[in-house]
Amino acid sequence: MEILFVASEVAPFSKTGGLGDVAGALPRALAARGHRVVVVTPRYGTIDPEAKGLERLPHGLWAGGHGFALYRADGPAPVYFVEHEHFFGHRRGLYVEHGRDYADNAERFAFFTRAALSVPRAVGLSPEILVLNDWQTALAPWLLSHEFAGQPWAAKVRTVFTIHNLSYQGVFGADAIHRVGLPSYVLRPEAMEFHGALNLMKAGLVFSDALATVSPNYAREIQTPEFGEGLDGLLRHRAQRLTGILNGIDVEDWDPTKDRHLPARYSAQDLAGKARCKEALQREMGLPVRADVPLVASVGRLAEQKGMDLVAATLPELLGMDVQLALLGSGQHHYEELFRRVARERPDRLAARIGFDEGLAHRIEAGADLFLMPSRFEPCGLNQMYSLRYGTVPVVRAVGGLDDTVEDWDGHDRGTGIKFRDYHPGALLWGLRRALDAFRDRRAWLGLIARGMAQDFSWDSSAARYEELFGRLHG
Repeated sequence: MEILFVASEVAPFSKTGGLGDVAGALPRALAARGHRVVVVTPRYGTIDPEAKGLERLPHGLWAGGHGFALYRADGPAPVYFVEHEHFFGHRRGLYVEHGRDYADNAERFAFFTRAALSVPRAVGLSPEILVLNDWQTALAPWLLSHEFAGQPWAAKVRTVFTIHNLSYQGVFGADAIHRVGLPSYVLRPEAMEFHGALNLMKAGLVFSDALATVSPNYAREIQTPEFGEGLDGLLRHRAQRLTGILNGIDVEDWDPTKDRHLPARYSAQDLAGKARCKEALQREMGLPVRADVPLVASVGRLAEQKGMDLVAATLPELLGMDVQLALLGSGQHHYEELFRRVARERPDRLAARIGFDEGLAHRIEAGADLFLMPSRFEPCGLNQMYSLRYGTVPVVRAVGGLDDTVEDWDGHDRGTGIKFRDYHPGALLWGLRRALDAFRDRRAWLGLIARGMAQDFSWDSSAARYEELFGRLHG
């Protein structure tokens, strides 16, 4: 098949979260299965064409009343970058700068979506499948039937809209419809209206041929009021078109047998290197070097979605246990300050690095014994899969992709991690105490590690599921 994949971020060129990882890896996995895949994304000011080896196409293009240029990065699934100086080129952020959303995000991504739909004719692509990702690209199905219907490929293409995180919907005031060039009649409940406002994600949910999201359990959850973010009724209405496909991970980049970020490599058959990684991590983070103490880690956004309110509420109890905590991340200011303060007060128990460091993230995954993910909601999650691959036992709340990827330990010889269900500090402590029981039982612990490291979370299996979905759309 010929596939056009449109995303507002694509790793390693741009990334704020899991969407960037998916857009960087899934197109390559589909290309490896024999499809012709073209990716389109903005060229943000942080993407240096010369440093990234991008080639500028000689001809200019036009979309939505704006001229733009295209750059190209070669590869199995070539990436085309839409260049527009005002909307993307002079900005340092993707969606936010200095903690605030750009005021013209609706205009920026409406333009980007129109530009992306102009790319097939420019590069000689006749896509049969158009894969769209989150609210930034959600106008495309409506635009296809109203503004691009004259293009030969538009009549045969089928659209797949993927929800990476339903809590970010691209909601703007009703007046935004005129700024983005939409007619007034789209502001209806059966179209893009949402409590009197314009909801761009709703456009994708209403007008796409198929809907996908990033784990089977999240596909079920978002059809409920608890997780549906006000769109659960619409998602139940379109349930026959909704598929949950678990994200994969980059098993080349995340491989403890050859990870360049680690002080020692190891495998499921020889864990000696993991012990050395733990010792090195304790030294790097300024924690006492002790092989016998469980090292509990967390990497990610310091936000309530990630369960940081639970971690904060349980800190007094955690500091009273014979455990060490290693934390890497950034996010809400009060959590950053809390963990900085506790790290100063109890350097024997907690070490915090505020910010992000890719190499340190790898070393934490390798050096930790336990990885904590008590998320309020989690569409897919990647760190629990990294942890399993690195022999680090995840302690997770049983939601979304965490529930799909971690099998709860039965206390004996089944399971790959520890799960708890209630969103409550007591439930988190219960889960951690179960994990510490496992840590003290050498046979059970080694069994958890071995079963976790045997899991396959490669992108190839995820790509096969997408391939099945694409086949059904054209079948």
